[in-house]
Amino acid sequence: MIRRRTFMTSGVALAVASAAGPVWADKPWFYATDGAVLQGYDVVAYFSQGKPVKGDAKYAVKWKGAMWYFSSMAHRDQFEMNPVAYAPQYGGYCAFAVSRGYTAAGAPDAWQIVDDKLYLCYSV
Repeated sequence: MIRRRTFMTSGVALAVASAAGPVWADKPWFYATDGAVLQGYDVVAYFSQGKPVKGDAKYAVKWKGAMWYFSSMAHRDQFEMNPVAYAPQYGGYCAFAVSRGYTAAGAPDAWQIVDDKLYLCYSV
């Protein structure tokens, strides 16, 4: 007699775990004002130039439902090759606020890179 065992696959486990819904169900994943993440600042520039640089709509790309602006085609291309490496942590919301259980807008000039990850805060 052959006995069958039923195992919960990782896909089923994931489906069950995600049934509770996202933590911020009422908030967009990336904070975007006027449709642009980081008020239109170039996220790649934080890493390559060490400062916030305003992006240009002619170098925009849509990713994860939000518009991302870049100061050059090269920066746009870098982002498109690996957007997760450049996207701000916590969806661009203030890291301090998220650590306290609420959200607040992240400001382009209140930022820090820690362990190759971009974090934003509400103010400097």
